[in-house]
Amino acid sequence: MKTVFTTGEAAKICKVSQQTIIRCFDSGQLKGFRVPGSRFRRIPRDQLYAFMRDNGIPTDALDSGKRRILVVDDDEQLVELICDQLERDGRFEVRSVNNGFDAGMTVKEYRPDLIILDVMLPDINGKEVCQRVRSEKSMDEIRIICISGMVEDDKIQELHSAGANDFMRKPFDIDILIERVCHLLDMEVTTSA
Repeated sequence: MKTVFTTGEAAKICKVSQQTIIRCFDSGQLKGFRVPGSRFRRIPRDQLYAFMRDNGIPTDALDSGKRRILVVDDDEQLVELICDQLERDGRFEVRSVNNGFDAGMTVKEYRPDLIILDVMLPDINGKEVCQRVRSEKSMDEIRIICISGMVEDDKIQELHSAGANDFMRKPFDIDILIERVCHLLDMEVTTSA
């Protein structure tokens, strides 16, 4: 278990910018130390935990060390397949919902690192979900991969404009989806042998 964090690592865990962490460190809100002989700041785990708790930031990302994924799709079999593969990887904590309304509620409460989002949902479309996530400054760090079997190329561009980071056409290879998740989250891609 990691005991000391860089400002960049702390920013990712807290889902804020690195500048915010540096400001909090320099103002004394976030306790830590400087690496002798350099400008580098380091934050001990217990101090980061206290800072997160005091500022209402969910501490479970720090507790588990796992990246959070929210899967939004009304195709139960596909959701099960994606969740199963991500959980088997061991580096992810996964939740799933089957409509846009629940996606909106869950994003606020769960604060995922990445959303795998079906474009054709029963209530509102994926583009609208993208726009709602992107309209909140506190959710800038969330990555979004849109998936769909029935989208024309010009609609894909609209999804990117609405805030999607990536798009995959159904049916897709689940291993390629996992690779793209890892890529967007700056994680090492592990190949299942």
